[in-house]
Amino acid sequence: MLTGLVTLPWWGYIVVTLVLTHITIAAVTLYLHRCQAHCALNLHPIVSHFFRFWLWTTTGMITKEWVAIHRKHHAKTETEEDPHSPHTKGIAKVFWQGAELYQEEAKNLETLKKYGHGTPNDWIERNLYARYSFIGLTTSFIVNFVLFGVIGITIWAVQMMWIPLNAAGIINGIGHYWGYRNFETEDGSTNITFLGFIIGGEELHNNHHAYPSSAKFSSKWWEFDIGWFYIQLLSLFGLAKVRRRAPRPTRQLNKDIIDLETAKAIVTSKLHVMAEYAHQVILPTFHTELPNFEERYKKLVSQMRTALVREDSRMKPLHREHLQGLLQNSEALHTVYEMRRKLQDLWNETHASHERMIQAIIEWCKEAEATGIKVLEDFAQSLRGYALQPAV
Repeated sequence: MLTGLVTLPWWGYIVVTLVLTHITIAAVTLYLHRCQAHCALNLHPIVSHFFRFWLWTTTGMITKEWVAIHRKHHAKTETEEDPHSPHTKGIAKVFWQGAELYQEEAKNLETLKKYGHGTPNDWIERNLYARYSFIGLTTSFIVNFVLFGVIGITIWAVQMMWIPLNAAGIINGIGHYWGYRNFETEDGSTNITFLGFIIGGEELHNNHHAYPSSAKFSSKWWEFDIGWFYIQLLSLFGLAKVRRRAPRPTRQLNKDIIDLETAKAIVTSKLHVMAEYAHQVILPTFHTELPNFEERYKKLVSQMRTALVREDSRMKPLHREHLQGLLQNSEALHTVYEMRRKLQDLWNETHASHERMIQAIIEWCKEAEATGIKVLEDFAQSLRGYALQPAV
């Protein structure tokens, strides 16, 4: 068996493989995704170019192509124009053939022109990285073989399939098909796990779709985004600068006047507001009313819980039918559900004057407080205390 310059125990080769593939994941999430596609942070030129070089040797991906395809995915999420939606193309196809879907879309010059703006277009990008991607892949093959011998070929092969499997398959596939959701976005994005480690924080995909321009993907205190940890570490040494983070509402305990600050806080934190309404109003009312439901609804507790908080455009026809029957049998649940709809309507006022927006919030709070439903009254009171919190 041919050996290379470096001889390791069996577990040493596994560690090397995991480290190399993790650097690739970091390059994708920090450079391609958060920096280039969404402009959520700036990277020092040294760091940026290191990632460009690393991706050239380990994936052969071209920055402009990746960025354009990803931006189109956000613009056309789960429509027929989405380059890799499991809801239109099937979960099996996206999971197993995600790389092929990427390559197919990369040939679409209209996609590159419309969505690929702002990506590197310097001499080395035009004349080496984008033009001769095979040279980078060949270089990494030779380096792996020289260092580790025949087993280096296996390490190289794992590197080659790491992004197609994890990014194209797991994130684009499972990340829009199965998992938990913190935010009821209009798409089907999910968080695959609360530990955003294996895929650099990309596992927290629902959080990302809720606030695409945020450099930080974790939202709950118990979620961990290792990509954000790396950003903080780079920032400590002046190698990265965060441009945007997801807005988070804060409350002032003694604030009872709904003013422009309140309105701005509510508008910028829409998904947080709706998530809190679901957990503080709808679900408590649902569990309070549960003993009074007909037996057929008691057997559908999980489905009904989901239907009550699900974005209306994403509700299944059967769940919609059950939900209507459920609401007809509970006045309290019907009231809080109707107030949820009216709360959503507040965002239709965002193009109106500041005075009109403030007045709409005041009217909603007064109506909520007049329902006699304690959890709804408490939520309206908390809404009055909303205030702005710096995004960074």
